[in-house]
Amino acid sequence: MNRHHWWRDAVIYQVYVRSFLDSTGDGIGDLAGVRAGLPYLKKLGVDGIWLSPFYPSPQHDHGYDVADYRDVDPVFGDLAEFDLLVASARRLGIKVLLDIVPNHCSNEHPWFRAALAAGPGSPERARFHFADGRGPGGSEPPNNWHAMFGGPAWTRVTEPDGRPGQWYLHMFTPEQPDWNWREPEVAADFDRTLRFWLDRGVDGFRIDVAAGLFKHPELPDSPDPEADARTRDSVNPLAWNQPEVHDVWRHWRAVCEEYTARDGRERLLVGEVSVPTAREHARYVRPDELHQAFFFDLLGAHWDADAFRKVISEAMQDIAGTGSTVTWVLNNHDQVRTVTRYGEPAPEGSGLGAARARAAALLMLALPGAAYIYQGEELGLPEVVDLPDDVLTDPIFRRTGSRARIRDGCRVPLPWSGQASPFGFTSGAEGAKPWLPQPEYFAEYATHRALADTRSSWHLYRDGLQLRSALHQLGEGTLRWLDTQPGILAFTRGDDLVCAVNFGTAPVPAPVPGTPLLASGPCPPGVLPGSTAAWWIDGS
Repeated sequence: MNRHHWWRDAVIYQVYVRSFLDSTGDGIGDLAGVRAGLPYLKKLGVDGIWLSPFYPSPQHDHGYDVADYRDVDPVFGDLAEFDLLVASARRLGIKVLLDIVPNHCSNEHPWFRAALAAGPGSPERARFHFADGRGPGGSEPPNNWHAMFGGPAWTRVTEPDGRPGQWYLHMFTPEQPDWNWREPEVAADFDRTLRFWLDRGVDGFRIDVAAGLFKHPELPDSPDPEADARTRDSVNPLAWNQPEVHDVWRHWRAVCEEYTARDGRERLLVGEVSVPTAREHARYVRPDELHQAFFFDLLGAHWDADAFRKVISEAMQDIAGTGSTVTWVLNNHDQVRTVTRYGEPAPEGSGLGAARARAAALLMLALPGAAYIYQGEELGLPEVVDLPDDVLTDPIFRRTGSRARIRDGCRVPLPWSGQASPFGFTSGAEGAKPWLPQPEYFAEYATHRALADTRSSWHLYRDGLQLRSALHQLGEGTLRWLDTQPGILAFTRGDDLVCAVNFGTAPVPAPVPGTPLLASGPCPPGVLPGSTAAWWIDGS
């Protein structure tokens, strides 16, 4: 593997900071907790971590409403603690990526407050999307767009003189006004943010809503205004994936390469890119733009051999053809956990869904390119589906009143030890409560139990990561599909490493005789059981 381009086949662990480990006893995870957990992540074998937003924020969307891009919210620590975290990670050989949110900010950001105070036509309002309303007295929104989290994408403001006034655009919640990237001041300020954190030693950035930033300059009506809310995705072509966004990524890439030229440490830009096709996705990872972009099609694929083969083939053809590598992902902080998504709801996480999740993990780790693991996936955690309404914090629930596709269930704090909540998550006094309640069955998934049980999902991930690092066939490269019977997916890496997945429930003959190097479940020689993945070295 080419170690200079470390990101091409890196395995990155997503740390959802407020749910990882609490060092202060307030029930909310923090940067000191992340630092305390670094030895655990080193033992697991990941190459780096991606930290969810920890910037000052009113937390209307758990930090994705940023009030100050160049500081740490006191609930998570301070800049001194951040510096200690980066230094500790570097000593352990773990890269640190930050989550940057350039599409929108908080309505408490100083620039947005200044825009409200300055009034229509001011330079301060030019930094955002303010517009006059339609209809009598401007009482209707400027266009018909709906926000992804429900409701109109526009909110009307009260002007400094007390009269109802203009409207501002927010593609998520009213507390998250969208930046106007056609205003040069916005780009210049994000330059300052990038350099602030690069100067503090970070290894790169995960870019939130990387296909956003620019809107159609005329802000016209959409033929399908509720598409984003209906799909919970960036579908409205007038609001997303505008051609000007590529110039931003070219500039950010140049900034990163400037730092790399100084000290030889390559900085990474990985984008959250949600676009219609793999071919469109590939445009974001051209050689002078983002290094990588998450390939969500694998995450969205149904548990079906043909569906998985189709999305993998498209990614290898269109994305790898740019000179980048595919960035595989099965889960993140916005999705139902794989154990539940692939089969069973919590708490019955030990059945079909768990077996499929283990098989999918082994498949992902065998694919060419990079992989991202969401915290808790290595423990086999299921989705927490029975949280009471009064503890839900997702703005989707607050805006729609619906529990459909809300995200609290995958954000419940991790269990570390013990038989009862808080399961070692918080260091507070007896009775300290995590910010979201942990179910009793989390005791079965606590990290201390997972490390002690060689049959656990944790050991599967750890063993897979060790082999991925040790075997030259894995990591960056290509794959070759093997002919199989229906319901089976099999391919080779290099000349002799074979990965196969049985998407069915009945056992089938294994594609390679003998005992596998690693399997997601019990796998006798010559047999590939249902809902199982395995790796072999083919000595024939």
